[in-house]
Amino acid sequence: MRAAALYSAAGSLLLTTLAATPATGTPAVPGAVRAAESTGTARAAAHARAKGITFGKCPDAQDLPGTMECGTVSVPLDYAHPDGKQIRLTVSRAHATHKDPHNSKRRVPRQGSLVYNPGGPGASGLYFPLIAMLPEWKRIASAYDLVGYAPRGVDKSAPLSCEDPKHFFKAPSQSPTYPSESYKKERIAQAKAYARGCAQRSGAKLRFYTSLNNARDLDVLRAALGEDRLTFMGASYGTYFGALYATMFPTHVRRMVFDSAVNPDPEQVWYRNNLDQSAAFEGRWTDFREWIARHDDVYHLGDTADKVLAGYREAEARLAEKPAGGKVGPAQLQGAILSAGYYDDYWPHTAAALSSYLKGDPKPLIQQAGPTPEAAVEAENGNAVYTAVECNDAPWPTDWRTWDRDNTRLARVAPFETWDNVWMNLPCAYWPAPRQQPLDVRTGPGELPPVLIMAAERDAATPYDGALELQRRLSGSVLVTERDAGTHGIAGGSNKCVNGYLDAYLLEGRLPERRAACAPHQEPKPSPARAARK
Repeated sequence: MRAAALYSAAGSLLLTTLAATPATGTPAVPGAVRAAESTGTARAAAHARAKGITFGKCPDAQDLPGTMECGTVSVPLDYAHPDGKQIRLTVSRAHATHKDPHNSKRRVPRQGSLVYNPGGPGASGLYFPLIAMLPEWKRIASAYDLVGYAPRGVDKSAPLSCEDPKHFFKAPSQSPTYPSESYKKERIAQAKAYARGCAQRSGAKLRFYTSLNNARDLDVLRAALGEDRLTFMGASYGTYFGALYATMFPTHVRRMVFDSAVNPDPEQVWYRNNLDQSAAFEGRWTDFREWIARHDDVYHLGDTADKVLAGYREAEARLAEKPAGGKVGPAQLQGAILSAGYYDDYWPHTAAALSSYLKGDPKPLIQQAGPTPEAAVEAENGNAVYTAVECNDAPWPTDWRTWDRDNTRLARVAPFETWDNVWMNLPCAYWPAPRQQPLDVRTGPGELPPVLIMAAERDAATPYDGALELQRRLSGSVLVTERDAGTHGIAGGSNKCVNGYLDAYLLEGRLPERRAACAPHQEPKPSPARAARK
């Protein structure tokens, strides 16, 4: 389930459920293999603890503010064979500042390392330590070494690829809300070709890019950092393999924050989770249109959500006939609007770009929605890792008729994201590597220290039911909800109430009883574009 890359409340500053037919695929990994993987993880962790991490200058961070250092840690490609092929994960760190932002004379004691993952799958957390410079994070940065890393396959950590990055951005392109049969056949062919490309470019190693291995890698990283118990914060997809970690290594957990939780129910991973995501985005798209309508004096796109939708459809039709700047078609417009569905601080400039385009100035839309060739390598790599992990993690339907039936039904009530989400995930129907059976995320009373789950009530990328399900499965966990809000990733953002709970937990280990709620953060203020004015 795709999350817009690296824009949780932390990462941003750095850069109607359907009853589907059960998915099909290969059976669970044999118990003997799992036992070997468990033993292999322990051996790899012991080796990493003995070796540690040698940190030095970050090669790509010379022009960045703040102090950050980098190093690598080796992990087995296959934990069932820990002495076999190794891959190196790139790790970044900023030392605890020990400075109390509210009392310059007080030296704050260090509490260890706080490891962060921004989600994806396929996103890198290497720049996370720079967040220490932000006011909302200074208290946490005073007590913790902030540690980011690129998971296996991502960025500099044995990068995965499924196609030539030069061919990754296909723009301008169409995005039919109700695709024809011929268009579906075209996208099926593309999905099959992409799956073949992943196998051809990655070979036998493709099968080892999984959420379970991401959790095992996290334990090796913990050991390499010299930590007996892990303090971890995961956003979006990071909550899923964080929950796997909590289930697999509960005695290795100190504190864990799950920000915008993925539904970990094995029956949901990943096919049904994506159906739920598509349904939820319809509501968030409505939220955005209603906000634009409330500011019709600024954007002139209509004073009702339906009128704003009519303007969006008009833009789609124009772009289908004549792409803006020769590179922004309906699919690129949909992508820009989808990003605004993740983060409401995108609303002002996205609405302004749509308004400007309809008033005759395409430049803001081209700037926002147009492909950036210089980002092709990173984007292709992120997409490859996303696809490999989700396809490897669980059984998927292998009969196109299942996808077609479920999504045709869903698109009748949630047309905005449904089919684009299908095309994103369809390679999993034709995946050449073995599928795993998802681990049943679950801990009993007293098995796991209390953990903190945080979620926005109207989050579309990871619908709120996922947070409720995760709390049911992790005994003793606490849920903090931002009411009537939909930003994806709320920890360390603009909501002081949310941040109060985050600080109390990470700094003092304090949690509310079982559930707590915060009022929503303030809505963004409109910002007019030049062509949006009458």
